[in-house]
Amino acid sequence: MTTPTEAPGTRAATGSQFTLRRGDATAIVTSLAAGIRHYDRGGVALVESYAFDSIAPGASGITLAPFANRVDGGLWQLDGVDQQLDITEVPLHNAIHGLLRNTGYHALDSTDSYVLLEAVIHPQHGYPFLARHQVSYELDAEGALRVCQRFINDSARRAPFVLGAHPYFTIGSVPQEQLRIQINAATYLRADARMIPTGFVEVSGHHDLRQSRAVSELLMDTAFTDLCMDDGVGRHTLSAPDGRSVSLWHDSSVSYVHVFITTELPGRSLAVAMEPMTGAANAFNSGDGLKWLEPGDSFTMNWGIEADL
Repeated sequence: MTTPTEAPGTRAATGSQFTLRRGDATAIVTSLAAGIRHYDRGGVALVESYAFDSIAPGASGITLAPFANRVDGGLWQLDGVDQQLDITEVPLHNAIHGLLRNTGYHALDSTDSYVLLEAVIHPQHGYPFLARHQVSYELDAEGALRVCQRFINDSARRAPFVLGAHPYFTIGSVPQEQLRIQINAATYLRADARMIPTGFVEVSGHHDLRQSRAVSELLMDTAFTDLCMDDGVGRHTLSAPDGRSVSLWHDSSVSYVHVFITTELPGRSLAVAMEPMTGAANAFNSGDGLKWLEPGDSFTMNWGIEADL
């Protein structure tokens, strides 16, 4: 797998590109949506990459704030007053993936293996709060990618939020159809036809991924919770027939992992996203995982990607 590079005389569709290197690891972070456009170790791609002159297909690698996943009809209430977000998922008539998907972040700090980005959420219809979202990416000594998302309330009133991210995982040139997935979770969220959660269900059958299952059998768009933690860390893994694997890890700030296995990512016959989230889809209405910050306070979400190659 080669690293996506700039074509001469062109500018990236996703803004400034921050190339991080440490040991045999390389990551490319974009200023647009503070996303991860490429990550490999020893030339083995661990996330789905996309072209320099393209925006992130299927929200590939972007970060999500101040809500993750969907808000039903883009409508919620604040102190009894309707708040209407823009409809950004037109076919299902929902607001989706936060307010910063089309926002360029600016760098606060960077080194050869680290970058810290920040964007401001200005008060607007549907979200009348002033806040900041900071995202840092760092390659550690082993080449693992560590991500920290920080939400800061600069408003004079308490503000609600859910944080998330949307990475798609891969293992080099191994066809996705040959991969297996393991999600260490005891509960999933049943959803309606518009992908709005309707209840919590104990995992079983198709939705029990605590033992690895073939990705090719599992087309789904489903959130999981009651995540199993080992010494304060949760892990969810894609594995290849040759024993190599890539894992999403997170700390206790992450309460939900959304699994999106799709045939609709451009240029891929099958794609697998494992998305860390602090709250559920439609949390602004259900309250499931919704957090509130007092003025001046902040919240930190930690997750990352590691591999056994």
